[in-house]
Formats: sequence, structure tokens, C-alpha cells
Amino acid sequence: MNTVVHNKLVSFIWSIADDCLRDVYVWGKYRDVILPMVVLRRLDALLVPTKEKVMEELAFQRDEAGFTEWDEAGLRDACGYVFYNTSEWTLKRLHYTASNNQQILQTNVEDYLNGFSANVKEIIAKFKLKRQIRHMAAKDVLLDVLDKFTSRYINLTPFAKDDPEGRKMPALTNLGMGYVFEELIRKFNEENNVEAGEHFTPP
Repeated sequence: MNTVVHNKLVSFIWSIADDCLRDVYVWGKYRDVILPMVVLRRLDALLVPTKEKVMEELAFQRDEAGFTEWDEAGLRDACGYVFYNTSEWTLKRLHYTASNNQQILQTNVEDYLNGFSANVKEIIAKFKLKRQIRHMAAKDVLLDVLDKFTSRYINLTPFAKDDPEGRKMPALTNLGMGYVFEELIRKFNEENNVEAGEHFTPP
């Protein structure tokens, strides 16, 4: 991955903490929001292109086949990954349709999280992300955080995109995503005086 692009991406994500979480979390707790949101945005970006196919498969299973439990193999085939999301929401839709009512937004975000397959729900639970969602909603910053993570100036997707000024933002490969995540962990650990070498994760 291009070092300049990598550093710009990490800096943008790093800035979200100061822009949105100041006075809401103590500094050492910023990572409790930023790291799971990076993972969530990446998973969301992977699933968006096949969202319609997944919803069609879900409708078929529910309305035509009359299934009372979802056929996970069919949903995985529809999205092309070993994980899926059956809710109507994406992160961008949550952001674009949100009002200033944080309680409604919280409910919608939780509905989105509940739509994930069990393997992703396990990740969400380990991150305690729902607790963070409730806390951000209570502090009136949940919409701000969604705004940052769905910004057109950041590309956490595996597809090349243009920013609003027409500048090319290269695709972020899985390896590149691993490097970004590792760098964020390193920076958070350095700020929290964690011993060097304790932050490395397998890309």
C-alpha cells in the first residue's frame, strides 16, 4: 500500500477521536469506539455491493419458501462472503436518513448490528460495541461519528473511488486494511504507554 495514502487514512481516522469523542470519553477509551467502528465500516463496505441480492434472497426464504429460520448458506452465497447482514440498513443509509433524534438513531443502529450473522455478532460483542453506541447516543455524538466514518474523503472500501474534489482514492486491500488497523492499535498503545511490541497483530 502507498505509504502516503496509508498515513493519510490513518490520520483521518485518528482525527475522528479528537473531533467527535473529546469530552465524551477519556483519551484512553477512544480506542473502544474507533477500532470497532473501523472494523464495522470495512465489513459494511464489503457487503454494500450485494445488499440488494441479500435482501432478495431473504424475501425469497421468508415469503416464498416459508422458512422460519434463515438458510445461512443461501445468504452467504448471495453476498459472496462468510458473513452477511439481513437488516435494511447500511452505515450510509443510517447516516443519510438520520434526524437529530439520537434515540431513534440508536434504535436503527442496533437493528443494523442485530442483522449481522453470528460470526460478526461475536466480534461486535467482544468489542462491546452496543454499549458504545448507547453511550454515544446519550452524549449526542453518534450521528457525528457516523458522518466521519461514511465521509467521502475516506475510503475503507476495496474499490477505488473519487473524493468530492475528484481526487482518486485507491482501493484498500485486505492487507492494507490490516496495516491500517495495526497502525491505529500502535498509536493508541503508544498514547497509553503500552510497551513496544505489544500492539502487533497478524495482518
